[in-house]
Amino acid sequence: MIAESAFRPAWWLPGPHLQTLYPSLCRRRRHPELTRERLELPDGDFLDLDWTRNDGSALVLVLHGLEGSLESHYTGGILEALVAAGYRAVLMYFRGCSGEPNRRARSYHSGETVDLRFVIARLAERDASTSLAVIGYSLGGNVLLKALGEGAGMGPVRTAVAVSVPFELDRAAWRLEQGFSRIYQRYLLNKLRRSYRAKLPAHTMPVSLTRLDALDTFRQFDNEVTAPLHGFRGVDDYYGRSSSRQYLSAITTPTLILHAADDPFVPEDAIPTDSELGPGMTLELSRRGGHVGFVADGLPFRARYWLEGRICAHLREHL
Repeated sequence: MIAESAFRPAWWLPGPHLQTLYPSLCRRRRHPELTRERLELPDGDFLDLDWTRNDGSALVLVLHGLEGSLESHYTGGILEALVAAGYRAVLMYFRGCSGEPNRRARSYHSGETVDLRFVIARLAERDASTSLAVIGYSLGGNVLLKALGEGAGMGPVRTAVAVSVPFELDRAAWRLEQGFSRIYQRYLLNKLRRSYRAKLPAHTMPVSLTRLDALDTFRQFDNEVTAPLHGFRGVDDYYGRSSSRQYLSAITTPTLILHAADDPFVPEDAIPTDSELGPGMTLELSRRGGHVGFVADGLPFRARYWLEGRICAHLREHL
């Protein structure tokens, strides 16, 4: 089902870029007290988790976006909101995103669901009686929706929320080459390059430093770095197999998608239609909101971040 969102943007942040940039640049970074755990993976690599220290009525797993971390404006915000709502929460870092390079040359990508299923299996083994929800932002939302559509290993998940998802990776890559959105592409590619350079002393990598600096679009980077590192035949194979849109119809888990039609990372023609959504899925679509923005009423520097309240309201309905 597609529903109209109740979100209304702050009057002083009317456009998609202001909605996207304001929280990233101006939101104070805060988070509850956390405990770090390292999980050893079957392939010899590792994943890091940050746990809140409270007890809770249910457990919520949070997935960040591309090159995200605890420093992303939305991660600390949602962790604080979850604790305040009475849930225990855990932030899963994708490989290499916890402040230390992962051990293998490969890292993570938009369609990598094996690590997510591994973490969910571990959580279920520890306490099968605990209700589990998963929240994914941007790339993390794409990973989450793809995993739910694949089905295997996602049985313990009672409900899910995906925010600002790049449903079709090829269309998202195109959108990030247009107009002001190139600023976001440049910023994220610089972060990807830094992560790549950190691995060069320990691994044989697909491209040289000289070539790396010449990769100035996501299509180029994904074709020459992401695809070969993760076993794809090229960028089109990677985008085609990893985009979540094709998996939506198979999702039976109660799932809420929060998305803005003006998202500067995703063209409108990539937003799924009602007929593509699986049973129990709701896509709440707002006209405005940007990419993981959704800044509502309040004065500048005392803004209200609408996403956290909407997500917690959904969790109360299903946990």
